[in-house]
Amino acid sequence: MVSVNVINGKLSQAEINAYINRAHELYPEKTIESIDLKLDGDFVDVDYHFADVPFQRIRRITGYLVGTLDRFNNAKRAEVEDRVKHGVADNRIKQTVNKAS
Repeated sequence: MVSVNVINGKLSQAEINAYINRAHELYPEKTIESIDLKLDGDFVDVDYHFADVPFQRIRRITGYLVGTLDRFNNAKRAEVEDRVKHGVADNRIKQTVNKAS
């Protein structure tokens, strides 16, 4: 069931159903949670709100694309433990350098 919010006026149920049907035609692969319809004279601004899409993080670890490590044997798990992990630079380092300049 799609929730429809009409702002700044009223629309007939037939018009609301037409906007819902159009949304399903435009975005058949997405789940539409709600639609905001802002009326402005002869114009209508349409704002679609979609359901979140769950995803699994895929990483390249030791030459393999994996989502989890549960299928790795002990040797591959040891490789993962021993590998160098690169992180994002810490902003505190940048601030210290700027103060010294």
